[in-house]
Amino acid sequence: MAQLWGGRFTKETDQAVFAFNASIGFDKRLFWQDVEGSMAHVRMLAKQGILSQEERDQILEGLKGIARDVESGALEVDETQEDIHSFVEAQLTERIGQAGKKLHTGRSRNDQVALDMRLYVRGRVEETARLLEELLEVILHTMEENLYTYMPGFTHLQKAQPTTLAHHYGAYFEMFERDRQRMGDIYRRMNYCPLGAGALAGTTYPLDRDYVAELLGFAGPTLNSMDSVSDRDYLIEFLAALATVMMHLSRFSEEIILWNSNEYQFVELDDAYSTGSSIMPQKKNPDIAELVRGKTGRVYGALMGLLTTMKGLPLAYNKDMQEDKEMAFDAMDTAADCLRLFTGMIGTMRFRTDRMEKSAMKGFTNATDAADYLVGKGVPFRDAHSIIGRLVLYCMEKEISIEQLSLEELQRISDRFEEDIFEAVSLKACVERRLTVGAPGPEAMEKVLESCRKRLEENRGETFHWTGLLQAAEWREK
Repeated sequence: MAQLWGGRFTKETDQAVFAFNASIGFDKRLFWQDVEGSMAHVRMLAKQGILSQEERDQILEGLKGIARDVESGALEVDETQEDIHSFVEAQLTERIGQAGKKLHTGRSRNDQVALDMRLYVRGRVEETARLLEELLEVILHTMEENLYTYMPGFTHLQKAQPTTLAHHYGAYFEMFERDRQRMGDIYRRMNYCPLGAGALAGTTYPLDRDYVAELLGFAGPTLNSMDSVSDRDYLIEFLAALATVMMHLSRFSEEIILWNSNEYQFVELDDAYSTGSSIMPQKKNPDIAELVRGKTGRVYGALMGLLTTMKGLPLAYNKDMQEDKEMAFDAMDTAADCLRLFTGMIGTMRFRTDRMEKSAMKGFTNATDAADYLVGKGVPFRDAHSIIGRLVLYCMEKEISIEQLSLEELQRISDRFEEDIFEAVSLKACVERRLTVGAPGPEAMEKVLESCRKRLEENRGETFHWTGLLQAAEWREK
């Protein structure tokens, strides 16, 4: 198989070396980005007079033909080629002859692959933002429907204070909203075009890098040719953001696994998002949540793998950087699959609100409110804290809750208790009196819901607006 760099060599590459060096097995997914970048490059070459208009038209038609054939399935990527760039150029030359050999004028595979990867990652960043928006919409809908659904809040996996399902879900809304914002940050920071950097020092051809950047929807060209071909910060940032997304999904999954257990019975998973046991007929397992939790490690691994690959590389390009793709592609695919399935799972999940409320009434979740009650009666908080601690111990010994005590029993522990204590420690009062910003009280939550709706709507797809050359209808025309 002819290679793009064979002229200086006097003997064939060992086949084991060729196979070890080749990347087409995984970089073939960059086909569309490679054709996209080549179309922009050849238009610029013609604009600058480096290619004739006739050569430009020949090359463009050849590239469009290759794209049409790959899309239709008439042409398969030839994996005996070294990489996707070699495949496209070989196909082009075979179809249009000598003009095809001029496509590579003024560029190196270094800036070519840097462009391809940046275009690909940019698309995956946009995809992730859309998937996060879909998840946020499901979370927000659940919040709106459960403003008065009481449940226990936990610290250390022990019941702490009562809250609502809307408030609990609101915590995850904030997490995934930050994740969505990170996608916009990454997009804006990475959206600069490396094509024209050459191998590392630019080129003597009078390229118009601003024009290529404009054609490809970038904010402008990158400003240092060495950094252009050796930069993988944008990919590290994206993998770090995906790792954070997966961490949030994993935390949420852990809670759903607990809520789905026989001990909690807070939720019932839809049959479409559950599996059974091969031996125990009664089982209905939360496999999707467990797999999301498990697959988080794969995404973490991709991030650590790339950081380790990059940590000792001198400028500029090194072949080590070919290792930026396989694990990164897997991480992107894994995160996207997890987001889609998780959104479907929680969107079809049924809540056992009766079980949640009963659980919230146990475990002394109103103990803090009882202490606050005493503070309202003039008891210093530290003393109130101690009194309620003794009260909880007394209740534990009798195996009853605070509200089940008689007023006489309460007053034996503190004479500050009056008849209104029972209303003060009711589940409804414990939740609805919490009105500070970010608290679960309905008045506070209504303001938060308004903010959530506004943020989701205002930022919907705002950052991502580019339609590429291959997405336009013209390339499909015969």
